[in-house]
Amino acid sequence: METIKPLRFGVLGAAKIARSFIAGVGASALIDVVAVASRDVDKGRQFAGELGVRRTHGSYEALLADPDIDAVYVPLPNTLHAEWVINALNAGKHVLCEKPIAVSRADTLAMFEAARRNRRFLAEAYPYRAQQQTLALRRLLDEGAIGRVQTIFACFGVKFSDPANIRLDPERGGGALLDAGSYAMNMVRMVAGEKPSRVNAIARWAQTQVDLTVIANLEFPGGLLGQISCSFNTAYHRHALIAGTDGILETTFLNSPPDAGPPEIHLRRGIPATTVRETITLAGGSGFLAEAESFARAVALGPEHWNGSTQQESIDTIATLEAIARSIRSGHWEAV
Repeated sequence: METIKPLRFGVLGAAKIARSFIAGVGASALIDVVAVASRDVDKGRQFAGELGVRRTHGSYEALLADPDIDAVYVPLPNTLHAEWVINALNAGKHVLCEKPIAVSRADTLAMFEAARRNRRFLAEAYPYRAQQQTLALRRLLDEGAIGRVQTIFACFGVKFSDPANIRLDPERGGGALLDAGSYAMNMVRMVAGEKPSRVNAIARWAQTQVDLTVIANLEFPGGLLGQISCSFNTAYHRHALIAGTDGILETTFLNSPPDAGPPEIHLRRGIPATTVRETITLAGGSGFLAEAESFARAVALGPEHWNGSTQQESIDTIATLEAIARSIRSGHWEAV
């Protein structure tokens, strides 16, 4: 392992995903979570104590002013991402922000501009991107294992029904599209290598008036056609089918395999249906650990060491999600 000084993280809030992040990086020699911030001090202290975090701040502002913190992990509600990411960058901290990085392309551009202006590293957190499964998928595509990609379908569904769940709160950026859909869209954008030119989508709605299920068609400038499906009203599923001129790739894109299933890629190198299918099994583990260590290397050694979503991919992903939301409401194709 590289000789890198541990990156000292502060965490904004005590959300469930923040718990997963802190627990996931606990064994890392490259990451040291030194503080959490919660506007409910008692809740914050209990949260920190359960996870072995040494320091609790009673406000987000106090955490950003802490000189012992190098980087901030932002797992706040979607509508708060832009505000607190920019605040953290202006405070001189590097930032790893939960997906979706923001709720609009305009906010995303402002966030990356703040990173550039403050000479700090900002990245969007998609734990699946740091998994060996995803890295192997990218190598196979780069090697031309299935020829030229023609179509891609990516889906992510999971059941949520409690109206109190933040994911179903329209005032806090809830809905399947910005949550599960951001994963599916990021996967498609990674494979395509460019943003779509236009999209067309339909949705079904929850009683809270957020999108419960969305299916979107995607047309790309280079000729590739894609589709994403996301839902808060189905049994758990999360996989992608990538069809090329000379073969097929089928894969899950999991944050932390094998807990959510085996990290496997199924590959057919050939055109006929009789072509033998290969099963490639990869090592799994905590995606939070893998992405955080990649983030630490990027901060210490340079952004080329980051193996997650690129700045342009993050911008294009949210721009496409915005266009999909417009299409749902207009009933027409919408430009991205």
